[in-house]
Amino acid sequence: MKKINVTFEKDETIDSIDVTVRASENDNEVSALIDRINSGGADTISVSVGNVTDVVPVGDIVLLTVDGKTVNVITENDRFTARQPLNSIESILDPKRFVRISRYEIVNLAKVVRYDFTLSGTLRIELRGGMETWASRRCIPAVRRKLSGKE
Repeated sequence: MKKINVTFEKDETIDSIDVTVRASENDNEVSALIDRINSGGADTISVSVGNVTDVVPVGDIVLLTVDGKTVNVITENDRFTARQPLNSIESILDPKRFVRISRYEIVNLAKVVRYDFTLSGTLRIELRGGMETWASRRCIPAVRRKLSGKE
């Protein structure tokens, strides 16, 4: 892990908080830091790893998916089991960063690598970590607005 130096500069001419991340290259560690800075809403999600309870930073989440009665929290490197239902998790996520793509899945927009609409009207979404998923027809209008930045 790279050393992180944090400084504060007072600037009374601005009304917002500006953060600049400087590094020798934009690698996975830098991307993860930016994701954590940008994540709104909850900072972490409570998950299970076997019989142990842990937390996953929201910015690390690529995909939330339901399998039966189990909610899976998927990051680029791991898969966890959430300790709460998908609707409950969705209510604490930043709607600018996460979008429901079907009844059973929510994606982190910051982790979308590529998306394309097929001739049959479906939406394929490619995510970081080589994952791929599809948006349901019912959710496509909302997903399209979010991906295009119009919402």
